[in-house]
Amino acid sequence: MAEQDAKVTHDGAGHRARLRQKLAESGGDALHDHELIEYLLALAIPRRDTKPLAKALLREFGGIGGLMSADWQAIARVPGMGDTSIAAIKIVQATMLRTLRNEVAARPVLASWQALLDYLRADMAFLGVERVRVLHLNARNMLIRDENMGDGSIDQAAIYVREVIRRAIDLGSAAIILVHNHPTREISLPQTPAQSL
Repeated sequence: MAEQDAKVTHDGAGHRARLRQKLAESGGDALHDHELIEYLLALAIPRRDTKPLAKALLREFGGIGGLMSADWQAIARVPGMGDTSIAAIKIVQATMLRTLRNEVAARPVLASWQALLDYLRADMAFLGVERVRVLHLNARNMLIRDENMGDGSIDQAAIYVREVIRRAIDLGSAAIILVHNHPTREISLPQTPAQSL
């Protein structure tokens, strides 16, 4: 892949050391978006100047959120990206989503509405297609299951009420929250939290 072709040595040790020092001393907020992606890619492609590639990825996907939620094949179409560098990006996304999901699962959804919004935005806000999810809650409004009911096109996604109700009965859900995104806008949630079944 492209990473194997990147055998040209890159003398970026000084630059990478400065990025690492900035991160260690001031945290991630001290780095620009392209520097975060550049450093991540440098771990996957150690002998290459990854700054141009990081900037190209952010430009292609409209920022970090778009890049993290882009699918494997879309990222692979960017010249210079191979399986190892794509895996680095996807593992960061998976870690981020798991962290946010654990925040939601640890407390009643109604008590952590903002945590729920943060999790759903991280997963769905930058998708190029509509996605429908069902969040199943128990009687204490704790998350039982978060299920993706399907992805649609850029302006619609089908959901079958019978399937949602059947699954809620199977899981013993006391309440459900239906969620979907609009690729050109934000996530659509009910104005009031969970409605009981």
